[in-house]
Amino acid sequence: MAGRKSDFTLPTLDDLFSTQEMRDDAKLAKIRDIPLELIDDFPDHPFKVRDDEDMVQLVESVKERGVITPATVRQKEDGRYELISGHRRKRACELAGFETLRCEVVDLTRDEATILMVESNFQRSQILPSEKAFAYKMRLEAMNRQAGRPKKENSTPVVSDFERQRTNEVLANEVGESREQIRRYIRLTNLVPELLDLVDEGRMKMRPAVEISFLDEDCQRDLVDEIDLNDCTPSHDQTIRMRKMFEEKKLTPEAIQAIMSEQKPNQRERIVLSGDKVRQYIPKNIPLNQTEDYVCKALEHYAGYLRKRAERDAR
Repeated sequence: MAGRKSDFTLPTLDDLFSTQEMRDDAKLAKIRDIPLELIDDFPDHPFKVRDDEDMVQLVESVKERGVITPATVRQKEDGRYELISGHRRKRACELAGFETLRCEVVDLTRDEATILMVESNFQRSQILPSEKAFAYKMRLEAMNRQAGRPKKENSTPVVSDFERQRTNEVLANEVGESREQIRRYIRLTNLVPELLDLVDEGRMKMRPAVEISFLDEDCQRDLVDEIDLNDCTPSHDQTIRMRKMFEEKKLTPEAIQAIMSEQKPNQRERIVLSGDKVRQYIPKNIPLNQTEDYVCKALEHYAGYLRKRAERDAR
């Protein structure tokens, strides 16, 4: 196809006149133990580092064997280092009482570092919607800058015009999501933290959250108050109506209250469980979308245990 770059790459002079051992030694020369106090986290790092059970296990591993896979950093102009990959390893070293982190120092631009940071963190087994949202946004903006496409004012990084079509398609193919789904995720970055937490906890679905993302902060705050008051989240239909009223400048706090006070059959009785509290009792091999079934089976088993104990005590 005309204009398309070939996948064939000519070997460099280093490849032609150096051995694999020499190249390995050159790579090892870039690996060093760097004081933790000189390593800064990646700016606006979208992936959360939790002091959970996984972190406890990682700390124990670091204490026993050290950091097996070096973190990846780049050196900044002020001489300090910016962490690209290895935020959990850095935290584990802090908790283990170490003063340094084994790192590979790479020479990357900020955009190249952003893309690598997102790629490396997407290898995690579980990624929250909020983490995907900000990661997709950061990565696509970096890809657009690399392609020489300046960001349009007041625009979502993922749009359908011809100018940005190629980077959208590249990202979609790389992460296995549709362009429209990536656009939905990026819309979530416009939510206030309280609403974004509801999406992470599974209490609010993607489509209603996307509709809400078009409301301004004041309207979103009013909605948060109503969610807390009614102990339920809005349906997709309700959020569509809210967005329409907002665009018509008719979405007042009273209007939000009226919509949220409507009874929804599927939300008349709800039991809300804290995700962090429940997750610690669920095996790591249980996918997030099977959590509800696992909890129900566990409750069924416990109810049977209580029933048998009551029968035994009544004898």
